[in-house]
Formats: sequence, C-alpha cells, structure tokens
Amino acid sequence: MVLLQLLCGLLLAFSLYGGARSATHIPRQSPLQDVVTWDQYSFKINGTRLALWGGEMHPYRLPVPSLYLDILQKIKATGFNTVSIYIFWGIMEAKRGEVSFEGFRDLQPFFDAAKKAGLYVITRPGPYINAETTGGGFPGWGTYTPGLWRTSNATYVEAYQNYIRSVGEKIAANEITKGGPVILFQAENEYTGWQEPYTEDFEYENRLLKDIRASGVTIPITTNDAFPGGHFVGVDVYGYDSYPNGFDCAHPYTWAPDAVPEWLWGARIAINPEDPNAMFENQGGAIDGWGGAGGANCAILTGPDFERVFYKNQFAMSTTVWSIYMLYGGTNWGGIAFPGSYTSYDYGASIAEDRTLREKYYEIKLQANFGRVSPAYLTTRPQNIGASQGSFTGNQALKTTQVLDVVGNKTGFYVVRQTDASTHDTQAYKLTVPTSLGTLTIPAIGGSLALHGRDSKIHVVDYSAGSTHLLYSSAEIFTWATIDGKDVIVLYGNSGEVHETAFTFKDTTVPTAKVVSGRGSIQQKTLSSTSLAIQFTTSGQTVVQVGDKTTLYILDRENAYQFWVPPSPSNFAHVTAPREPIIIKGGYLLRSATTSEGRLAIIGDLNATTSLEIIAPQALTKTGVTFNGKPVSELKKTNYGSLVGRVSAVLPDVKLPDLKSLTWKTADSLPEIKKDYFDDLWTIANHTETVNPTTPKTPVVLYASDYGYHTGNILWRAHFNATGKETGFKLDVWGGTAFGYSIWLDEIFVGSFAGDWVQGNYEGTFKFLKSLTQGSSHVLTVLQDHMGLNENWAGAGEDFKTPRGIMSYSFVGSDETVISVWKVAGNLGGEDYVDKTRGPLNEGGLFAERQGWHLPEFDDRKWTSGKPTDGLPQAGVAFYRTTFDLNIPDGLDYPLSLVISNSTTNPHFRSKLYVNGYQYGKYVNHVGPQTSFPVPHGILNYKGKNTLAVSLWAMDEGGAQLASLDLKLTAKIQTGFGPVVNAPLTVWTPRFRAF
Repeated sequence: MVLLQLLCGLLLAFSLYGGARSATHIPRQSPLQDVVTWDQYSFKINGTRLALWGGEMHPYRLPVPSLYLDILQKIKATGFNTVSIYIFWGIMEAKRGEVSFEGFRDLQPFFDAAKKAGLYVITRPGPYINAETTGGGFPGWGTYTPGLWRTSNATYVEAYQNYIRSVGEKIAANEITKGGPVILFQAENEYTGWQEPYTEDFEYENRLLKDIRASGVTIPITTNDAFPGGHFVGVDVYGYDSYPNGFDCAHPYTWAPDAVPEWLWGARIAINPEDPNAMFENQGGAIDGWGGAGGANCAILTGPDFERVFYKNQFAMSTTVWSIYMLYGGTNWGGIAFPGSYTSYDYGASIAEDRTLREKYYEIKLQANFGRVSPAYLTTRPQNIGASQGSFTGNQALKTTQVLDVVGNKTGFYVVRQTDASTHDTQAYKLTVPTSLGTLTIPAIGGSLALHGRDSKIHVVDYSAGSTHLLYSSAEIFTWATIDGKDVIVLYGNSGEVHETAFTFKDTTVPTAKVVSGRGSIQQKTLSSTSLAIQFTTSGQTVVQVGDKTTLYILDRENAYQFWVPPSPSNFAHVTAPREPIIIKGGYLLRSATTSEGRLAIIGDLNATTSLEIIAPQALTKTGVTFNGKPVSELKKTNYGSLVGRVSAVLPDVKLPDLKSLTWKTADSLPEIKKDYFDDLWTIANHTETVNPTTPKTPVVLYASDYGYHTGNILWRAHFNATGKETGFKLDVWGGTAFGYSIWLDEIFVGSFAGDWVQGNYEGTFKFLKSLTQGSSHVLTVLQDHMGLNENWAGAGEDFKTPRGIMSYSFVGSDETVISVWKVAGNLGGEDYVDKTRGPLNEGGLFAERQGWHLPEFDDRKWTSGKPTDGLPQAGVAFYRTTFDLNIPDGLDYPLSLVISNSTTNPHFRSKLYVNGYQYGKYVNHVGPQTSFPVPHGILNYKGKNTLAVSLWAMDEGGAQLASLDLKLTAKIQTGFGPVVNAPLTVWTPRFRAF
C-alpha cells in the first residue's frame, strides 16, 4: 500500500504523459512456461482468456490457518477468482540466515486452501512490502546492516537473497504450472520514489528479477507502481495502484470533486500498451492510525457508494487485472504494526476484522458477477477518455465513458457517473448511442433515466446473454445463465428507478413480454420488425417472461444483494470444467453448491431464517435440495420454473463468561526498580559505534535494534554514582508515533511522557523528588514503548532504521555525573526468540513477557488476587491472569471481541491483552481509538479452557485501572463452514535464562 504523504509529493512532480517511459531499461525475459500467457487485453490460462479479479488478504494477519478457507470462500462467493497476498520477510527471517516457515508462517496451508476454494493467488513477497507492517516488511536486523536498502548495494542484495530464494522455492512448488494456485509473482512493491539524490536503480531491478528466476519461479513476474509512473517496467507485466479517496476516515462523507482518476488510462497506455491494464491495488478501505476515527468510519469512506463510482471507473478503463486492497484486513496481533497503525487492521474492508460481511461486500458481488459473465469486456478499449463530459447524454453534469469490444466489434459498455464526484444531486438524462439497429436514444418508450448522487451505472449495448441478444439495457446486469434451454437474466437498479431493456430477435415475429411474478408492471414497444423494448421500475422483485426463451428477474438493489451464483467446491478454473449454472436467492452467504444424483446440496451461512429461490436445471434438483445437509423445507415450484423453499436459522444464546466476576491473579511486572533486583543477565549496551544513519548523541549506542531487540516494550537501566548536584534527568526517547515512556530513580517514580498520536520522539526533563548524596549509587530505569519500525517507502531511504531508544540524555544540575553502565532488555532472547509457535513479534521486554506469564498453564497460584479493573494505585506495571471456559456449539460462527471502555480517571495508561499466549490487543487509553479487540476462533478455544492475561502500565503517579473489560459477541451466524482447528496454544514451560 502506498505511503500517502510521499505519494502526494511525487504526484505533484509527475507530468501525466511526460512522465511515461518506454519499457526499454531491462529486457524482458523469454517465457519459461506456456500455461499463463497474455496480450494487450487480458491474461489467458491454457489459451482461455479471463480477467483476474480479486482482492488482498495477509495470511500473517490471521494466525489460524484453518480459517484461511473461510476468508477465501467468502472471496470466491463474490464472483472473484483471485486473491493477492503479501509475505512478510521480517517474520520469516527474524534472525539473519534462519528462514522459518514454522507454524503460522507456513505458506502451504494457505496455498492448499486457495486451491480448495478455487482461487488463483498473486504472491507479493517483496522483499519490501510496506503494508502498514513494522519495517515495511524488512527484518529488524536490517537496521544494523550497513548500506542503502532497496538498491543494488551489495550488502542489501546479500541480505535479501536467502529469503527470496527460500520463499521463491515455496512459491515455485505451488505454481499453476505444477497444479498449484499461484499465477503471478510480484517483485518489490511500489518501487516508485527514491530518497534524494538517488533515482531508480535498474541494476537492482535486474538483480532481483534474476534472483527470483533462480529460485525456480517460471510464472509471470509483475510489479505495482504507486501510480502509472513508468517505474520497474522490465517485469513481464507492469501494473499500478490507486487510492483515489484518500485516508481521511475522520471525514468519511467528504469526496473531492475530481476524485475519480480518469487520467490513469492515458498514463498507463503510454507506458505499456502491450500489457493488459493491471491495477494490483485498488482502494478497498483506508488505514486508520493512532488517535484516528476507527475502522467503521473507514468503511463509510469507502462504502457501497464509493464502490459504485470508483470500481465502475475500472470498468471504464478496461481493467482486466484488478485487486482490491484490502478485501479482508485482519489483525496486527503482536508487534506486526508499524507506528501508524494500531492493533486492528480492519481497514474498513468488505470482510470485517471479525470475518463478518459488510454491505460493501454485497455491492462488490454485483459487479464481480457482471464481469464474470461478460466475456466481450475482456477485449475492450475505452474510446473517449478525456472527452467524456456530456458525451452520449448532452448533460455536462455527467461523464459517460464508451468502452467497446474492439475484437468482437459488437458489444458496448457505457459507464455513466457524475462529473462532480462530490455531489449528491440527481441528474436526469437520456443516452444516445450507436447500436446494431442504428443510433438510438434510451429510453425509447419515453421519460428519462436518472443518476442519484454518488452513483455510477454500466449500460450495455448489443450484449449477448446466451442466445438472448440485448440490444441495450439501462438496468444493470448482475448475472445471466442458460438453464434448461432458456436464458435467465438478472437485472437491477436502485429502488424506484425507471429503466429500459430492449431485445433483438432472429425471428421476424417479435414476441411479447409479460409479468409472471411480482407487483411490478412493464410497458413495451416494438422498435423494429425484430426488436422489442420494455420499460419498468426497479422495485422489489418482478419476474418477466419475454417470449418463451428469456426470463428477466427485475430487482431493486436490496433484492439484488440477496442473489448468489455459488461456486462448486474446488471449481478451479484451469483444472475443472465449468458445471451447469445455478443462481440462488437468499442467505447471508452461500459458499458452494454441488449436485449428485439429482440432489442439489447448498453450503452456506445464515443470520436469520430466510426463504430461498433456486434457479437451476430441473435435473439437478429432481430428488431435492439440502442446505448444510438438511432438506430445504416447504420446497415448491413456481409458475415460471424456479424452486422456492425455506431454511431456518438456529441461533441459540451462548453463555459467555462475565470477566469481572472471574477469579483474577496479579503480580508486579516491574521488579526492575526494586533494591534487590539484579540485572546481571541483561544485555550491556556498550557499543561505541553504529552503522545506523542516525548519529547518536550518547557515549554508547542506546538503540534497541543494535542489540537485537526490535519489538514491544524496551527497558533501559543506567547505573551511576551521584555527585550530589543532580536535581533531575533530561532525555530524548524515540519510540514511534503514539509511544510513551516512564522513568524511575531507584524505586521512586520520576515521571512519564504519556504520548500522543503525533510525536514519535520526545525530549523531556524530569525532576528528582529526593536529593542525592555524593558518592551514592543509583539506578535509573526507563520503560519505553516500541510502536514498530518505520516503513521505508522511498528506495535508497533509511526510514526503517530510525532508532527506537535513547537519543540523548543529561543530568540536570551536574555535568560531571557519569553513567558507568547502560543495560537493555527486550523480548527474551532477542532475535533468538523463545516462543517459536507465536513467532518473533509476539513478546516484548516486560518482565511478565520474559517470564512467560502470558502463556497457558503458567502456575500463578502463589500470586495475590487482583483484577485489572481494580488496577494499581501508583505508577508501574501490573500483570493479571484468569481462565475461563467456552462451549460454543459446532456449526455456529459467533465472533467474539474483548472490549475495554475508555477511562477518564488517571487516563494515562497502556495495556496489552493476551489470549492463550497471543497478544491480541494493544490499548492506549488516552490516544485510542480502538476499544474493541476481535479475537478469532482458534486463538480463543471455543471448546474448552482459555487463558486471558492483561498487562497494565500506569504512567501517572496516581496509578490506573481498566474502567471495564468484557468478552462480547459481535454477531450470530449459523455456518456451513467446517470445523475450526485451534492455532497451536503452546503452554508455559520453564524458560532458560529468563530474567
């Protein structure tokens, strides 16, 4: 994903056409396989042309591999055929030279699930990924590796080669050429801007391509420019990204008048006319940072109206490779996030963080299914980019893009939208277009069409739906299918809109149309001896029979959302022949439909009892229909050939624990400030030099990463003998946006910088509360938060090396005081992290984490009783543990969240939530915005015992407490999805050299 502030600067400097360059910098490599090919229009699989449409999810943000299939089936159910994934180098090779595919990092379960779901996979392993991920995906050890990264610098090339070779081998083994789902391999990510004075490094690009090929990859290599800027054009297929609505979730209803990027087509075609129009990231939500507005607002900013306008603009640009970022965001559990992102990576995506479906999801389904049944679109070209205002309507308030099939020379797609994207006005219009019957004005029967506010429509001309020839249709097409020799066409529009659809017939006798179901009415008019137009209002559901060969379902949008074209399991396009078409209305989600011996078996999810309407060949349903293995009740045939029935949702109440009534145990997690504490096992911070580009102002280097600590809380201890003149301590601590720190002199709390959503470092002066005796020995303890490493969007930049630690310090009142030794503690083992199950970023340096107190089955029986809602009365860190049982029946998808309410009493505190050892929440009370932390099934054990642990860091003298902590149900869904296998819930064992 693009880093917004850098992109804005680049866009200002970029000349639309002058910035485009020819693909001559790096010679393209000869094809190494013939399964995946392409031309200027689209990709082909084994010679069959298809669009690659889908969206992004990140396996590392969902550490429950058995849930991959749930998300992938939801993607497939939209009508998409592709999923795109980032792969995160920093968790794969947390220690240089040791690439691990252990546990949640194993790619094979994801590839297997994608194949089972019938989705192609675009792999994007970087080496740089951005992705709002700590370090932009770079490993922490890169911060102390010399040389510029994202360049041909030898130290960087040597650094990434082991990872690229290892991950490339895994990808190569799962290529489509070997029966796997992987279809494309993206090199780098938005290699678009460079730190001055550096520019694009073609030697680096060439080296990376060779290293990818050397790993065994034979499928096409792609890249994604942050915009069509002509960068990294030596790949097989060049593509770009677009985030047209920005990321201001605080103002979700604000659109710029010129937000729709019509210019992308001209810029792209000037760069690579020989490739299909490929958008590898199209905005599907928005990132929200600390102190932000929350994921729900981001979903509004990029809601159904956004999708109707901006996604249909992709149709207007003949986009045949299209991936939405994100379709499912997931969670920044552990230390995954960079400083600009909090625990939730919901992203306002169509599939929410708790895996429920937003209205956005259903809007995408309408568009994806239309593309799926419109093969003429695959060879189209826009005809009037830059001259669309007033075109075909004569209304200057509207823009209409004409998109024509330039190979078949017949079908036309007319994409109509508002000239001013920000308006809520309604525009009436008539569409005058060329057709096979000559130039026609639509509607022909009378009246006008209407575009209401933030909307866009795709009107078709000379469109084939089986044997039915649509002369035109102003109502949009959801899908069509030929069933038992008759064409069923599903049309829709907003409720109350007037639309018109016309047909051309081969026979000399034009048939009549009649309403066979519903309350709607139609008008009809013969346009010629072979053509008939019908006019109707899209309201509810009306079924119209046109002659004896065509059935129209005329729907308003709400009804259209309820229609599905369920895939068959493992309907993997390049290995499985298409099955007979089935269209079904009803259900929260339909995952699949299969037939056997005349029985139709539907698998899906329900959030309420619902009716079903099944449009399928009679032979497939002659012995019945089942839903999740049970017969559909009240099944009967309609007078127009479909089947209707009823499925009952069983959504029982479940007993959830009342967390405040549980038995909680507590212990001090800051023993480091006590007199009898020994820090013998701590790492001595004694480096006098660093390769970090930020020059320290201290006698020894106090950068946590230089000592192998790259995540979580960091503790520093400074030993000194007093001169007796010291009255305070001044220090500049760096931790990333929304970080904070606290200081103790021996056991006495000195003060804190509580943090905010703006500052990534803070220099503060803190007064000692006691006088120091000359020659007396003391220890200063600094506890700081580490919000993740910066990203490194600019090539040859070194932002990700920005230190986390102490930049400078001095004693107030004494220039003579010398710190004899600095010591530092982070996660136990640093890069040799202890918990291989949960990976290198799950634990930080808190005493409780180093000891493993957050893990199941740690023996806390000797601890005292205490709850996080009771808190602690002074500044410090307390740790809390409890256990509870869950017994949620199989067949229910009941997502759960831990919910904290904001506290205004002693508001400056930080808390982490650990569920069965996994850190699934980082809460900063006074910064926010997140208060609800979804925890997936599989991290929560739905059939047994769970361990919940909470750290509470009080940053004020008066202490702190959680105002409340609850486990809440966020949805009730009966699911046909199979059993969820828990992620490894590895229990506590004694930790060697824990300190």
